[in-house]
Amino acid sequence: MNRIRIFMVLAMAVTAGGGLAYATYNYMQNAPIRTVTIPTQPVIVAATDLDLGTELHAEDLRIVDWPANAVPAGAFGDASEITGRGLIMPVIENEPILPMKLASIEEGSGLPTVIPSGLRAVSVRVNEVIGVAGYVLPGTRVDVLATASPTDARTDITSKVVLTNVQVLAAGTKIDRSQNPNDPQPVSVVTMLVTPEEAERLTLAATEGKIQLALRNPLDESAPVTPGVKQAALLGSTARTTATRVAAQRQARPVVPPQAAPPPPPTVEVIRGDTRTQVTLQ
Repeated sequence: MNRIRIFMVLAMAVTAGGGLAYATYNYMQNAPIRTVTIPTQPVIVAATDLDLGTELHAEDLRIVDWPANAVPAGAFGDASEITGRGLIMPVIENEPILPMKLASIEEGSGLPTVIPSGLRAVSVRVNEVIGVAGYVLPGTRVDVLATASPTDARTDITSKVVLTNVQVLAAGTKIDRSQNPNDPQPVSVVTMLVTPEEAERLTLAATEGKIQLALRNPLDESAPVTPGVKQAALLGSTARTTATRVAAQRQARPVVPPQAAPPPPPTVEVIRGDTRTQVTLQ
């Protein structure tokens, strides 16, 4: 009898639980879906990676819906506002186009737009040696050495650092550093960013003499002043260094004092009768 009661109670509990679960399922299926909408605002972004100096066209841009509470300051919403303007900073895909990355409407596009006010872009002819084996890339900094003679005499030929910490603006026709900086890029022309006075010195050095670029560490801001070196001073320094080294080697050798001459052996006078003789003792 007790077993029948337990079975009936269990059946009732299962039935009630199943009915409750079914009712809950139907309620969840028929419950109205609440949708939360976030207000958005159209923002112009780059459709692809764009290099420095690029002139913007319609195919370079696209519109995305940006959350209204997170729109970057100054972002554009209409592509016609920036079409035809040049970039003064590189832009990656899906990055918003901001006013700080654009040249003014009057400046146009290309290399002139990336030259800061007060500076000039000057190009010099280089080869694999002058261009540090192709490691002089856009964005790197170099020192410029000039070798020239103030007179026609070869003895007056001097090598001197004439410009320090100069920024390389372009290598060949490329003004961006998109490639791996560890890969050399042999070019025949390097364009540097200089002041008008530095432009005069660089032009004179490239025209009347020979130039050499010395690659710098980008974190090195020093500008050492060097006196320059002539052929005579270069050879004289080598001769003095050699003479100093030879003198030091001579001074380092032990000095052996001269040995004194041995004293003469003793002699003995022998008298035999009326005869005297000298006998040397060994």
